[in-house]
Amino acid sequence: MSLHQQPLVSVIIPTYNRPEYLKQAIASAVQQSYQNIEIIVSDNCSPENPQAIVESFNDSRIRFWRHEQNVGMLANQQHAFKMAQGQYVASLHDDDMWNQDFLAKLVPPLEENSDLIIAFCDQYIIDANGIINNIGTEENTRGFKRDKLAPGIHQSFCKIGLIDKSIPTAASCVIRNNFIDWDSIPSEVGGMWDLYLTYLCCISGRGAYYYPERLTRYRAHEQTDTMLSGSRDVQAKIRKAKSEMFCYEVFMKDSRLQEFRTHFQQKWLEANTTLGIGLLRSEEVAAARPYFWQALRKQKFNLRTLVALTLSFTPRFFANKLIGVSK
Repeated sequence: MSLHQQPLVSVIIPTYNRPEYLKQAIASAVQQSYQNIEIIVSDNCSPENPQAIVESFNDSRIRFWRHEQNVGMLANQQHAFKMAQGQYVASLHDDDMWNQDFLAKLVPPLEENSDLIIAFCDQYIIDANGIINNIGTEENTRGFKRDKLAPGIHQSFCKIGLIDKSIPTAASCVIRNNFIDWDSIPSEVGGMWDLYLTYLCCISGRGAYYYPERLTRYRAHEQTDTMLSGSRDVQAKIRKAKSEMFCYEVFMKDSRLQEFRTHFQQKWLEANTTLGIGLLRSEEVAAARPYFWQALRKQKFNLRTLVALTLSFTPRFFANKLIGVSK
């Protein structure tokens, strides 16, 4: 690629404090058979500056940015997206990896059809050591209904994206860059930024393309939010529940998505209960109860919410013993 040629694909790698994984992620981007790319590594002020790792690749296509202070996960991600000069963007987690032909298989459908906004694929699940978890991989494919998803073009994909959540927006897709206003992603979406980005793609009026191969490797390990333990786990759940509530409230109010409003309301109610349980586990009992009451007012009967509300009136010793019932 000449110095004056605009990079066609901007590979976005936000990172924080994962030097060994980061090295593998960058390597998987550098080794893409599709070469017309730029690679943007945005470091969220890691304790150990990863600049030496980036420079070790000696690849002029890599652009490195380091924040002077930790700006939070979403702001770091957005900053990297806004640095992108490419016609397409592809996000790669700093602990995940792409197969060598990931871009070579996902870029052509977008190039051939200007009515498409996103192309995505299936993924492998790998452990901390990079070993493929075959059972986990199959469960992931089935869980997000990609096993039943027709290959090729989906002109309207709100159900696929927002109900089935078949599109792994965070690390297994390529998006047409100039149709997304990165500043329009509000800070309240937090860790659910990928779902909100899917929403922006869904309401664009353009189509999606599904390539039914596993072209990426998603790493499930001890640093993953869903696998944290103790108080960090509680705080992660509280953050996620707040982000979900915000997203589903936006979706419920969008007139273009009215056929799915009942589903979004149900997810919003579940997030209310999850948030209440998180606050209860943090011993913020008074703060938790309004979320349980809100969830119960909007639905006739929900055992999980009722159990959690009951526990909020139970002496702390017994509640701590029983709290696992409603996690």
